[in-house]
Amino acid sequence: MRKDLLPQGAELVGEGVRYRVWAMEAGSVEAVVWAGDEPRILPLALDASGYYHGVDHLGKAGDLYKFRLNGTDEFPDPASRYQPEGVHGRSQVIDPRQFRWKSMDWRLPSLRDLVIYELHIGTFTQQGTFLSAIEKLAHVRALGATAIEIMPLADFAGERNWGYDGVAIYAPAHSYGHPDDLRALVDAAHAQGLAVILDVVYNHLGPDGNYLGAYAPGYIDEARKTPWGGALRFDDPNYRPLRALFVANAPYWRDEFHFDGFRLDATHAILDESPRHILEEITCAIHDHGAFAIAEDSRNDSRVILPVGENGLGFDGVWADDFHHTIRVANTREKESYLGDFAGSVTEIVETLRSGWYYRGQYSPNKGGSRGTESRHIPPRKFVHCISNHDQVGNRAMGDRLNHSISREAYLAVSALCCLSPYTPMLFMGQEWGASTPFIFFTDHNAELGKLITQGRREEFEGFAAFSDEKARERIPDPQNPKSFADSKLVWDEVRDERKSLTLAVYRRCLALRWSDAAFRPESRETWVVEALEMGAGALRFKGAASDWLMLFDLQGGHGGSLAGEWICKPRGAQGWSVELSTNEKQFGGTGSCAFDLGTNEARFNAPELVLLRS
Repeated sequence: MRKDLLPQGAELVGEGVRYRVWAMEAGSVEAVVWAGDEPRILPLALDASGYYHGVDHLGKAGDLYKFRLNGTDEFPDPASRYQPEGVHGRSQVIDPRQFRWKSMDWRLPSLRDLVIYELHIGTFTQQGTFLSAIEKLAHVRALGATAIEIMPLADFAGERNWGYDGVAIYAPAHSYGHPDDLRALVDAAHAQGLAVILDVVYNHLGPDGNYLGAYAPGYIDEARKTPWGGALRFDDPNYRPLRALFVANAPYWRDEFHFDGFRLDATHAILDESPRHILEEITCAIHDHGAFAIAEDSRNDSRVILPVGENGLGFDGVWADDFHHTIRVANTREKESYLGDFAGSVTEIVETLRSGWYYRGQYSPNKGGSRGTESRHIPPRKFVHCISNHDQVGNRAMGDRLNHSISREAYLAVSALCCLSPYTPMLFMGQEWGASTPFIFFTDHNAELGKLITQGRREEFEGFAAFSDEKARERIPDPQNPKSFADSKLVWDEVRDERKSLTLAVYRRCLALRWSDAAFRPESRETWVVEALEMGAGALRFKGAASDWLMLFDLQGGHGGSLAGEWICKPRGAQGWSVELSTNEKQFGGTGSCAFDLGTNEARFNAPELVLLRS
């Protein structure tokens, strides 16, 4: 097999279309190809690697096809590049070379410069398509983001889904547009100076439209459980083509769609006891193709983000959700589920800022055991921090955002802290103006499965005080109701609302400051320190090439005192501090008062506020 061809699927070659598929227990496999009304049948031969293959000399781009197993049942291609009729329909032959790329001189930005903007294609715009998303890229770039992260695109059953029920991992979701529309989106993002990250799901496949079991019976090991059922048999020698199918996936998105990076969903749930973990193999493949990899991993395990040569899995970054959790608890006092592990105190926030994540081996009541490893030896850029993401909004019963639950003063303070901290900031679409719209869990499964989804969603919140009785749980939006999807779409007219535009101004100002001085994007931990002040506020000090910066923050308000005895607050030399930014400025919709008093060298926080000083 040519090295530039994928392990399986339909690919254009000089002689026509090559079909190749792994069907481990099939006695015969045929490609059923439609170039018109009548199909033609192409018998496939079994090769020494266990794949069935053949070349359709009449084949061309646009042909529709399925694979027929044992002369009877026909199924879509598990490596299909496009499912124009949906995941249950026929696959289509795609020529990735037909698209004409314009941004050929695009170069990946330094990872220390990343500011990530997470978005969901279906709800990012009212139209919910790849092409309509292009219209909003200028807004994202003007905001100060340097990358968009697109929630999973692997095609799923129905017309609406978060993307984590994907079943065709090589096919962009048909409800968002043609594969070339996705290429146009990536090309346009690069033209705006935005890197593009794709969220991929390798820990499970969705419950509807997944035909992999027809080709590889038993590919799920039911004896090893994950949150989604049995584990995929990535470490079983009899299922090597299964492993190859997933390992080749990210390089495919990189080579054919020019994605710059990948966020791997729930890597803690990918089980592999083979000598080389599949995650290491995937990250190496991603790096070999010139892209980067970020993990979502709840273990706080530094091995995830250590290089392969240092006994790590090789990820370039990891979602460090402890920051979100302690910030939310500090502002809302919520203590249910995993939030019960956090106090939200200033010392806890400072410790999280100092280390990247809070849990580094301490006992976790939610986990019922110790959690995490030491992290202070790892560059700060490897930790992705947020105050909002799709999980932390959409996995709430009502899909409510943080700005729906806390005061505007507190929201501006935590927003500025996230944007200006030493770690890689990530925003969730709409948070930059305090969107009024929720982000609700939504699906579009068949009626039978849909009932189970609705029931399961409501049962999920039985242990929460606000939904302890059945009547209260009936208020939880039904994932199957199209209204849940429609209500989650951003309303872009809000950007022009006076109050919301002032919130947007805070984000733009903070991200512009982040870009203006590399001190806010440190490569190491040697140029910044963070401490809890005696008065009860927090302080973060950055040493820049031309200036020192001091960030003072009080997320609840009400604290105050002299800074004279605080070593972290003493300016270098005879020069004192000047106020660079306060989240309480009138230009941001505040009262105009500032917690820091230059004359007395005191800070008095009457309300939640973040103040940035410069020396």
